[in-house]
Amino acid sequence: MPDHLWWREGVIYQIYPRSFADSNGDGVGDLPGIIAHLDYLNDGTPNSLGVDAIWLSPIYPSPMRDFGYDVANYHDVDPVFGTLADFDHLLAEAHKRGIRVIMDWVMNHTSDQHPWFLESRSSRANPKRDWYIWRDSSPRVRGEAGRGVPNNWQSVFGGPAWTWDETTGQYYLHLFLPQQPDLNWRHPQVHEAVFDELRFWLDRGVDGFRLDVADAYYKDAQLRDNPRRLGLRAYDRQQHIYDWNQPENHDLLQEFRQLLDQYPERMAVGEVGQWHAASYYGSGSDELHLAFNFAFLECPWTAPAFQRVIAAWDAAVPPNGWPCYVLSNHDQTRHISRYAAGRFTEARARVAATMLLTLRGTPFLYYGEELGLRQVSIPRAEIVDPPGKRYWPIYKGRDGCRTPYPGATSPTPASPPAGPGCG
Repeated sequence: MPDHLWWREGVIYQIYPRSFADSNGDGVGDLPGIIAHLDYLNDGTPNSLGVDAIWLSPIYPSPMRDFGYDVANYHDVDPVFGTLADFDHLLAEAHKRGIRVIMDWVMNHTSDQHPWFLESRSSRANPKRDWYIWRDSSPRVRGEAGRGVPNNWQSVFGGPAWTWDETTGQYYLHLFLPQQPDLNWRHPQVHEAVFDELRFWLDRGVDGFRLDVADAYYKDAQLRDNPRRLGLRAYDRQQHIYDWNQPENHDLLQEFRQLLDQYPERMAVGEVGQWHAASYYGSGSDELHLAFNFAFLECPWTAPAFQRVIAAWDAAVPPNGWPCYVLSNHDQTRHISRYAAGRFTEARARVAATMLLTLRGTPFLYYGEELGLRQVSIPRAEIVDPPGKRYWPIYKGRDGCRTPYPGATSPTPASPPAGPGCG
């Protein structure tokens, strides 16, 4: 592996596009808004933030049931964010400033409005029927309307992971919302189709991908019931040994890596479960380039706790691998609020930033971290992030960490902290 690689040496900045910068006043952030803020992110001087890459949460056409993580078209841009021409302009302007562009890539599931799924559910005889996971009802596990679901798997967002389709008389699998049916990665044409979509973006010049739920692609071939355990939610009352982290995931990621390696200096970072994240590096050079270490998201504010996490991660990552760290993201409470301590809150945030930016490994910043942007309490009646509301009464949504960026309507947001930038 070369000694100098941008994804090893740089700082990566996550942008949640709909909340970052609104260029046209419609109340939703967009790609032209991001372009207007590129000099703030890195203009080549110490007066900018100095990031080396931006990771964009999904911008593909979508019904937005899960705000873009339900993709209806892999090779276009949702009109709310702009156009494909806007994306090409963003890519060119970012590259002029030495900023790489990473796209969020969702290939465990699609939207139920994706043409592939519309074909799949149209009839049992459709050629794309087996592109998704369909099964007959079963008498073993009680399901909806008195029909037995195929097994006991639960959706991350609550309720059974199976939804009945009246048209064809079978259940389909969804580890997340019913509007997010899971692809069947055991079908070879799914590989061909998704990898063709990847080439569409690689050929445009995209520098890398953040892989959503990268340990969920394959499911147990026999769809066996998960063993039970103690937990508060139905989802937590299972050991997820058959619906997640199957051995075949590694074969797929090796195939993914081989595709990326056909393009110079491309990378992939994976969202995987903390308990097995290091295994998704493979040998360190044949699967993911980076796997997120989410341990800081649950780490108490003590030096020994952080030290244990860092030591354990350094020991787990293979010799040819490279660690990475994150304190906040679009799914989690912002860490400045998580570690709030009255008058010491900002001091703690600065210490956390110093740690993140000086550890051996690649730091990922979430938009607004550099400004101390805090978690916002959203009244339950105003929550728009829908997953979990039906099955989890105490659910507070993820809106509080996805609030608008300060100065989002101006091409010059609040100034970054004084002194040298992140890069």
